[in-house]
Amino acid sequence: MKTKGKGRRLVTVDPEIMCGEPVFTGTRVPVRNLIDYLSAGHTLDDFLRGFPGVKRRQAIAFLEQSSLALLEQAGLRRKAA
Repeated sequence: MKTKGKGRRLVTVDPEIMCGEPVFTGTRVPVRNLIDYLSAGHTLDDFLRGFPGVKRRQAIAFLEQSSLALLEQAGLRRKAA
């Protein structure tokens, strides 16, 4: 998963980092933690306070890209060219 126009990876999957669990690039914070926080009713600010290594722009970009991917998979949005 890359950030828009930056060419940088948003999420890293590496067997040497957290046993291959997808993490926010540059951190050891699994992206699942953000999903779990939000699912439990916590806010994005709560998550960012708990995991200060994750930047707000990283978390928002992850949520935006995840949303777009789900819409594409459901056929509700065309894939970007």
